[in-house]
Amino acid sequence: MTKEFIEPRDGSYYLAGSRVALAHVVAEFQRGESPETIRSHYPTLTLEQVYGAITFYLGNKAEVESDMAGRRCREDEFSDAHPAPAQLKDRLEIARRQTLSRQS
Repeated sequence: MTKEFIEPRDGSYYLAGSRVALAHVVAEFQRGESPETIRSHYPTLTLEQVYGAITFYLGNKAEVESDMAGRRCREDEFSDAHPAPAQLKDRLEIARRQTLSRQS
């Protein structure tokens, strides 16, 4: 019996039975995060799903990376059309830096 971990939906790829986009899991994997760490960021996923997503990516790199590029393009277009207030961006950057310094 084979288990499907990825499903195409809305013109992109998602982990089956979840709202988590494959692109998010793959981006963390590309940054060097371990499957266990990735799983901790998505509590609705199982470790098996994360490994399944990574396996799918490794077997379909060109297709997944093309999907990721398309997602980034759509996200950039949305951000350009709906810019965040400068004060919000500053607060988010401060929070990001604090989080990163705690992780180190």
